[in-house]
Amino acid sequence: MEVESVKTGILDENCYVLSKEDECLIIDPGDDFSKIKKLVGKRKVLGVLITHYHFDHIGALDDVLINYKTSLIDYKSYEYQNIGPFSFEIIKTPGHKDDAVTYYFKDEKIMFVGDFIFKGTIGRCDLKGGNINDMKRSINLIKKYDKKIKLYPGHGDYTTLEYEMNNNLYMR
Repeated sequence: MEVESVKTGILDENCYVLSKEDECLIIDPGDDFSKIKKLVGKRKVLGVLITHYHFDHIGALDDVLINYKTSLIDYKSYEYQNIGPFSFEIIKTPGHKDDAVTYYFKDEKIMFVGDFIFKGTIGRCDLKGGNINDMKRSINLIKKYDKKIKLYPGHGDYTTLEYEMNNNLYMR
């Protein structure tokens, strides 16, 4: 599986496009549909995954759904999903926002964590829908997974679960 990203919007949100051959998934279509469309190219979009519903993660959602005539996967979806060649688990990880989820692609050992975890820190819990106690439970849940998993956040650089458990004060 190939993972590509484009920064969108005024907050430089990471929109990801996951590809297997000529099919793809879009994660968090932040803003600027033209950038996303260019990254997708001629691939067939099988679905759109949303980690949480803050404006910087869904700015181009309507354009993506309309233009690609595809389905939406979010916190209301089933725990396990198989879409075309893609298989993943949806893990509820509230804290930054009450509708936050993490998408875990076990075979590839990667997670898309939205604003749950960033390199060296975690997402804010003081915004509407945030809750520090939920964040602590989500952190404890995610720490049970394979430490070698690569984490792709909603902003900034990717990291690993192992790095965060060793270097992120919130993850200890």
